[in-house]
Amino acid sequence: MLEQYDLHNLMVLDIETVPQYRNHDEAPENIQKLWDHKTLYTRKDETAEDFYGRAGIWAEFGKIICISVGIFTRGKGTGLRIKSFYAHDEKELLIKFCDLLNSQPASLIMCAHNGKEFDFPYLCRRILINSIKIPTQLDISGKKPWEVNHLDTMELWKFGDYKNYTSLNLLTTIFNIPTPKDDIDGSMVGQVYWVNKDLERIATYCQKDVVATAQLLRRYRGEELISEENITIAGE
Repeated sequence: MLEQYDLHNLMVLDIETVPQYRNHDEAPENIQKLWDHKTLYTRKDETAEDFYGRAGIWAEFGKIICISVGIFTRGKGTGLRIKSFYAHDEKELLIKFCDLLNSQPASLIMCAHNGKEFDFPYLCRRILINSIKIPTQLDISGKKPWEVNHLDTMELWKFGDYKNYTSLNLLTTIFNIPTPKDDIDGSMVGQVYWVNKDLERIATYCQKDVVATAQLLRRYRGEELISEENITIAGE
């Protein structure tokens, strides 16, 4: 499957997000009230204060702290070149990311795991909130479905089944895609950011998901995995 796509005109991405404030008490009073109302039914028996740790999931209450992207490269064997944008200043990293996209062809295909429900809309919302123009590759307004160059490795796995969420971790396991042992997982990103202030550690975690998504795409196409020596990390 997916043989019709040119991997060299495709960008794999992953984002990491956190709550905009360290905790519920540090958020402005109006934001607290809006958060309490927004999550009233979602949090069930949890208090709004305890549930605030998940605020990073909502673009209205969270912010992006890292975007990692990967492009396929040519050579003796297919390679993958990864670059990460990370900063405490969300607008700064979004401008750099958008500058990168604006330097690419409008036909560039964007790929992420669960990207259509999370990464792509989250990016667009935070880009708008920061008063930045949405790059052509992300802007789907007015486009017909077949004109949107977005691939979602989770959606592809559904094959029309709308019921189930399948994690990237599960898919890499069943497709025998080697992944390094992570010292953190997605649930720990907020703590690593707000407590440890360790953006580089988060970027490393984000890059691993880009590699995993790219390898999964190769498996979908019935192709060999990219060898470790052909995966490179570019400096910011």
